[in-house]
Amino acid sequence: MILHDRQQVIRGGAPLARAQAVLILLHGRGASAEDIYSLGEAAAADSPDVALIAPQAAGNTWYPQRFLAPIARNEPYLSSALGVIANLVAEASENRIRFDRVVIAGFSQGACLALEFACKHPRRYGGIVGLSGAVIGPPGSTRRVSGSLDGTPVYLGCDENDAHIPLESVEESAVVLTKLGAQVTKTIFKGLGHTVNAEELAVLKGIVERSATGT
Repeated sequence: MILHDRQQVIRGGAPLARAQAVLILLHGRGASAEDIYSLGEAAAADSPDVALIAPQAAGNTWYPQRFLAPIARNEPYLSSALGVIANLVAEASENRIRFDRVVIAGFSQGACLALEFACKHPRRYGGIVGLSGAVIGPPGSTRRVSGSLDGTPVYLGCDENDAHIPLESVEESAVVLTKLGAQVTKTIFKGLGHTVNAEELAVLKGIVERSATGT
């Protein structure tokens, strides 16, 4: 069984030893770390003190089933993927980068993973950005909410008719994250499709800049 902990991790931007903030980027199903890394470069273009980290999923997929499947059906791959993020966040902390200067952003399957990580490991982050994604699990799942995201800015962006992400799941995610104490901003687009647009990039860029400057 091949899990994710020994896969490639693309690193760039400022070295962790001198970085003021970290942007962890999570790619979608069938994509690669290289794909999502370019989004991070654009988001951090005006933030030279930001470290960019993009881990690669084994087989280009973080978990095998849809995010709407019962969580047990995506194990042990889901736990392995969440462990990759946890290790990268811990690495940033070991380099004296505060949690409130760590931004975790993902697209599609990577967005689902970022949001799920925030729910399972709540604390004050610099930001959580889910582009065309939602919290993992079947619609209407009962989720125990414990801990606090303590005002973490969370952004959810998605097309109203996304072929992969039901609007209902995005709405449920906003409720769950708000209950956890996040400051949730949600934008539902018309005609976006399953992609990232300039408005979403601008939001991510703003979150990164604020995390790097501590504002």
